[in-house]
Amino acid sequence: MGKGYLVLGELVDFITGETIKDTHDERYKQKLARLLVDDKGYQKNEIKAGCELHVKAGDKSAILIVDFMVTLSGKICMIIKYAPGSLVTRCRPALAVSRLVAGYQVPVVVVSNGKDAEIIDGSTGKVISHNLESIPSKSEILSIAEHTGFTPISEKQAMMEARIIYAFEINDSCQI
Repeated sequence: MGKGYLVLGELVDFITGETIKDTHDERYKQKLARLLVDDKGYQKNEIKAGCELHVKAGDKSAILIVDFMVTLSGKICMIIKYAPGSLVTRCRPALAVSRLVAGYQVPVVVVSNGKDAEIIDGSTGKVISHNLESIPSKSEILSIAEHTGFTPISEKQAMMEARIIYAFEINDSCQI
């Protein structure tokens, strides 16, 4: 792991039911998963946890974990990227991730430290709301998705976004 995470034992992942390491970060991720299901109306099968994103920038490549991807009607409609600490520096790389996970622009991007959140409009890159309570519900996401073009990401833009991810997130990545 490299960062000296304190492992507190094991816990059962709320989404997958798998036994995983219990860390402070994982507890925040589980809190986010419960919020999505219990408060925001998503079904567990609409949420994919711990998704690997293979990122290639030039001759370098890495694996980045996307904490949650919400898929409705066959389209990824929202991603959530968890990171401890300040959210300010997390928005741009999360936006870049939203442009690489599916080949089209994911409409809603959330960055969260488990205590707070910033919700970003994927198409404009602008923060549209703050705090965990403002994470869009399933009905809100369905409404947003109805009015979204799921704009394809060009190869040139994908290359630029990969470089941004690499520049911002490489220290949190597993190099391959």
